[in-house]
Amino acid sequence: MSHQHSNPFGSDPSAFLRGLADWGRRGGPMGAHLGPHSRARRGDTRTAILRVLAESPMHGYQIIQELKQRSGGVWTPSAGSIYPTLQLLADEGLVVAEETSGKKVFSLTEAGRTAVDELAEEPAPWDVAAAIGDCNGLFGLREAGGRLASAVMQVGRSGDRAKIDQAAEILNAARKQVYALLAED
Repeated sequence: MSHQHSNPFGSDPSAFLRGLADWGRRGGPMGAHLGPHSRARRGDTRTAILRVLAESPMHGYQIIQELKQRSGGVWTPSAGSIYPTLQLLADEGLVVAEETSGKKVFSLTEAGRTAVDELAEEPAPWDVAAAIGDCNGLFGLREAGGRLASAVMQVGRSGDRAKIDQAAEILNAARKQVYALLAED
């Protein structure tokens, strides 16, 4: 009787590995778009910019970093969402830009300060993003899954059959340990 060694990654290892990496980016089996590259609603970005500018003038990159820090790293708005929103706020007369050291530094106008005052009762968008992103620790689980997927992809790319087989054994053991956690309840 011959023992046929099957490919632990299926018939197309590269497709499996791409899917595993995508699983980490999407937030795991729940498909939650949470984490450093998650998207906020347009109104949240607008509100967040107004609220941080109420504290001090900033340039776009500072705003991005400030929102990332305030959300605990869960929400990092892209330049593609921050700069158009800043332009919209300028068009509405809520912010003005001043060139400082080669950078546009934005600050609120009186109308902008009034708009911020009207938002006082709303929760801060970064607090909302952090609460959703943490979601009972799911952010950490998602990050760990993404890092695992990256390591598995590196082993898969190596092409070394022995390492691929060892990785499959490690993953199978880890899967059993995770299911054992569920059985503890």
